[in-house]
Amino acid sequence: MKTALVTGAAGAIGAAAVKAFEREGFEVVGVDREQADLTQAAEVEAVLAPLERLDAVFTAHGISGRSLGDGPVETCTEEGWDAVLAANLRSVFLVCKHAVPRLRAAGGGAIVTLSSVLGLVGDADFATHAYAASKGGVIALTRAMAAAYAKDGIRCNVICPGLIATPMSRRAQEDPGILARLPELQPLTGDFGRPEDVAEAAVYLATAPFVTGAVLAVDGGWTAR
Repeated sequence: MKTALVTGAAGAIGAAAVKAFEREGFEVVGVDREQADLTQAAEVEAVLAPLERLDAVFTAHGISGRSLGDGPVETCTEEGWDAVLAANLRSVFLVCKHAVPRLRAAGGGAIVTLSSVLGLVGDADFATHAYAASKGGVIALTRAMAAAYAKDGIRCNVICPGLIATPMSRRAQEDPGILARLPELQPLTGDFGRPEDVAEAAVYLATAPFVTGAVLAVDGGWTAR
């Protein structure tokens, strides 16, 4: 049986991904912040060390950072910047760093990372610039890995969700201005997406044999214009 690692497994998207990968026939190892601090190399290695086989990774973890001092660049605190970059980018680097040798040993496999539409486009209503920078970094890292590890049969793709109905997006769900803009932002439905929309995209990218380096927007049309 193939094994998938899903980080952020206790979150809305991560939990949906665990179920989606299991439906696809994977044995799933779910990890969340209660079990490991993924910004620490030793803890990442401790998560991966017991795995006899690894075929797919989905890095579904991350933070918004607003409560830590993130915001427009002129007001974003240095502490907020460092915390968000660590939680959203350093952690992905460390998971991938320790996953690649195991994927190679299995004869290849897949890494699917989680970015955001805010890693692709700017929007004044979503002015958390450390978050945007971290998510842009995830895109660049994933595409660089796709080029570097194609020869090993390791496919690396990234999902860029729009507004998804999760606890992390609760501020947006309660913001009258953002709610009024939903038909403009996500014209396909004029509503928030579901965690399952992202989870199903992750399973697709983890099992599509001829897809690597893709940046898949799951955003209801936000970035189509």
